[in-house]
Amino acid sequence: NPARPRPTQDTMPDHPTAAPGDKLMQRFEDLDDPRRQSGRFQYPLQELLLTALCAVAAGAEDWVDVSEWGEFKLEWLRRFLPFERGIASHDTFSRVFAMLDSVRFEACFRSWMAQICPSLAQEHIAIDGKTLRGSRTADGALHLVTAWHCGKGVTLGQIRTQAKSNEITAIPELLAGLDLRGATVTMDAMGCQKAIVQQLVDEGAGYIIGVKNNQPTLAQAVQGLLEQAPARADGRTWHEHSETDKGHGRIETRRCVVCHDLSAIAPVLQDWPGVRSVVLVQSTRQPVRSGRFGPRSTEQAPEPSWRYYISSEVLDAQTFNATIRAHWAIENDCHWVLDVNYREDACLIRRDHGPHNMATLRRIAQNQIKLDASKGSQKTKRKRMGWSDDYLQGLFGLTPGSVSHAQTSSDG
Repeated sequence: NPARPRPTQDTMPDHPTAAPGDKLMQRFEDLDDPRRQSGRFQYPLQELLLTALCAVAAGAEDWVDVSEWGEFKLEWLRRFLPFERGIASHDTFSRVFAMLDSVRFEACFRSWMAQICPSLAQEHIAIDGKTLRGSRTADGALHLVTAWHCGKGVTLGQIRTQAKSNEITAIPELLAGLDLRGATVTMDAMGCQKAIVQQLVDEGAGYIIGVKNNQPTLAQAVQGLLEQAPARADGRTWHEHSETDKGHGRIETRRCVVCHDLSAIAPVLQDWPGVRSVVLVQSTRQPVRSGRFGPRSTEQAPEPSWRYYISSEVLDAQTFNATIRAHWAIENDCHWVLDVNYREDACLIRRDHGPHNMATLRRIAQNQIKLDASKGSQKTKRKRMGWSDDYLQGLFGLTPGSVSHAQTSSDG
């Protein structure tokens, strides 16, 4: 076989197929510099933001990395902003991003994503939370509730809470910041609250929401109805679908049962607006091990699990099964990638707004990579941003003069 040709500067994809970062920096021009009241600062906020954004995209994991990357890339950064005093120390980055209003910074990020995804109609939006374990202090760790666009594989926005139990209050705020008309929103049982369901209906969104014993009356009614499923679905009020997949050391069988005739539990559902279907997903996982003649099942007994859902949608069992499974992309393609590629849980930034602002920087970088249609994995593209100034510049849509700056005080 002929040897694989080595990539050259001419063949490397230095220019992304799209520039999702175009005008991203302009979104941050209205951010208030938290040092403005003192009037004593040497490094303009726009310079700190530009350095941090590009450094995190190129592989930086903390403020020491950001400052170090900036020192190596100073001449390149000066194409876009003066950097008259060079690159700030890691202490300056830490102090400024700890002071910078994370809610305003997050609002700028969400505004940018609203421009990229102007309509969410017919799209699948997953809601789930993630704890940043390295941010833990005496008051607990930062917990972020995220809205994930399952089709594009990008984060649309996030809301911070101080504990997972506070997701119930954070979810309505997150939903209110998105235009969900015509979208289908999925979430686990933490979001199974009457007020949240009513909000989704009021906003014109469909929903598929997990049901557990945090709503015991609803859970008992849904479970009881689905246990009455006929041996053969009639394809009208009852639907059933099964599929089997093999991978990751196991064989998984998923059986989905759907009921559209909810008259038997109508009294229970009267306080749950818009429910038109109830769903059961039964999963059975059989571990397998490699053998001389191929994979073989182990002697370990299968581990069945049952999950129940309410939904405003009227779909067949196959579609429900696929949509519910797609929800977990927020775990596999977002949270897992942030922990493995960006080492989010290992990051020990804990000071004030610092953990939330760094998390926003990571999600901007992750979105930039996902929106670039050129070939390569997320891991490879992130390395490419560290290797190629042209690729990084193209991905962020940066051109000389594209980033505005203001004169600032240089005392102290």
